[in-house]
Amino acid sequence: MKWLQRMLAVASKETRQLLRDRVTFGLIVGIPAMQIALFGYAINFDVRDLDAVVLDQARSSLSRQLVGDLAATQVMRIAWQADSADEFDQTLQRGDANIGVVILPDLERRLADGAAALQIVVDGSQPSLENVAQGLAAMPILRRPGAALQDATSVAVRVEYNAEKRTAVQVVPALVGTILNITMVIFTAGAIVRERERGNLELLITTPVSRGQLMTGKLLPYIVIGLIQTTLILALGHALFSVPIVGSLAEVYAGAALFIAATLALGLFISTVTKTQFQAFQVAFMTMLPSILMSGFVFPFDGMPRVAQWIAQLLPLTHFVEIIRGIVLRGAHLWDMPEQVAKLGLFFAVMLTASVLRFHKRLD
Repeated sequence: MKWLQRMLAVASKETRQLLRDRVTFGLIVGIPAMQIALFGYAINFDVRDLDAVVLDQARSSLSRQLVGDLAATQVMRIAWQADSADEFDQTLQRGDANIGVVILPDLERRLADGAAALQIVVDGSQPSLENVAQGLAAMPILRRPGAALQDATSVAVRVEYNAEKRTAVQVVPALVGTILNITMVIFTAGAIVRERERGNLELLITTPVSRGQLMTGKLLPYIVIGLIQTTLILALGHALFSVPIVGSLAEVYAGAALFIAATLALGLFISTVTKTQFQAFQVAFMTMLPSILMSGFVFPFDGMPRVAQWIAQLLPLTHFVEIIRGIVLRGAHLWDMPEQVAKLGLFFAVMLTASVLRFHKRLD
């Protein structure tokens, strides 16, 4: 039974080594506990409080009562009141609202004739919103006699920016961010520890390169690689799934470059707080699942609880998904989304500064 003793001895040695490795041990316990609590709370198929824009062309007591009844469903929150059709369309295009309500001017006559007097307009670039609109149109409150609409046929659901209602149109642009988030963080997560493990860090320490120059120089080649990946994903999406590119390609690349820099800076920061490549990859993977599930890639962002939305605001993918869907599918401009651009820029600056401050040109 010597073979069993030897095997158990190796297992015992490995166990002691894991227990001494505080980072690894913390990840073993912390990742499941944190993610089950986070995702169990954040992932919510019952969408509530969607930001909505209303264009009330009737401007009557009945139309105002109808708007109040819609808000009382708690499915939507009336965030914008548009004064014209152009303002209504621009609000949806910018992404300020994901769902819209148009009340036609001859509301009473249409109700009497049984024609569609109300349009629910949804942003087809976002997942699941059409189902939300269909459910909203079928709610009994919209058919209550004397309050709103008399039957379900009086509500028309219109899907903008994805008239064919194809899932690939929603998924492929957001996949740009998801794939870049995975590859870029992994590329740089082991950047510093890899130099240390290979013995190259001593050579870098003896050079006149400053900490800031070292960190920035490590990012630049990967920005080019990220832009190549962006081109490849968009080209394949267009060729294989006929995903349209409505907006400016130059603005797509500008937004992608900013997002790539932000995710690379995150990976670089991870590299400065870990001691081995194994630890670096563990921490990198820990950031990926929250980014994918809480960024609006799979579930409507507005449908998550407020606390989960605040946490998701710390993830660069949350902002890039909005940027790329806005430009590629809705034809929005980068300057139409200044909040998302500013948050990506701030994230990049904070992560790069933290990485520079944590890295010292010495072996310890």
